[in-house]
Amino acid sequence: MDDLVSAFAYTAAERQAVYRVISERRDMRRFVPGSVVADEVLARLLHAAHAAPSVGLMQPWRFIRITDDALRKDIHALVDEERTQTAHALGDRAEEFLALKVEGILECAELLVVALCDNRDVHIFGRRTLPQMDLASVSCAIQNLWLAARSEGLGMGWVSLFDPQRLAALLQMPSDAQPVAVLCLGPVPEFPQRPALELDGWAVARPLPEFVWENRWARA
Repeated sequence: MDDLVSAFAYTAAERQAVYRVISERRDMRRFVPGSVVADEVLARLLHAAHAAPSVGLMQPWRFIRITDDALRKDIHALVDEERTQTAHALGDRAEEFLALKVEGILECAELLVVALCDNRDVHIFGRRTLPQMDLASVSCAIQNLWLAARSEGLGMGWVSLFDPQRLAALLQMPSDAQPVAVLCLGPVPEFPQRPALELDGWAVARPLPEFVWENRWARA
């Protein structure tokens, strides 16, 4: 069995690169203003996203590249409005939250909106009891894009602060399609060694052993 594993394994250097890009991926909020992403690089990133696994091979992801400056500002306004609403919902942590930089929509080189496709109910394979697997599939595509971007030296930030119905209307989506993410993409001034929310004192990542159990749900 070990021989079979080694026959399909990548070289040590290739494996190290895979694990490195996973460990150094960051949710970025700060971008270099006025920068660009070359068309061929963006194409590679989208191909990486499109190579993601999907339940029943339904490929539920849709990517909308925002190139209109006025539309970018409209999306920013939606996000900024939800930022205020989120702060209100956080109660005692409202001011702390408002001090965080939570998006880079106006500064990033490329802005993408990722959505769930329309007409998803026709896809039954793998979704009869778990219909949310379409969302899981889209998340895999976003992660592929994120890791590919990091390998290209580009930062990416996933923004989820928006009203999905209003964003869908703004982008003229079909009624049964649903926006999932606003992605900020582009060159960044640096990649921090730790997640930004840790550096900002918002949260602390917990270690892996707290999340891995055997056979049954662990109880305290």
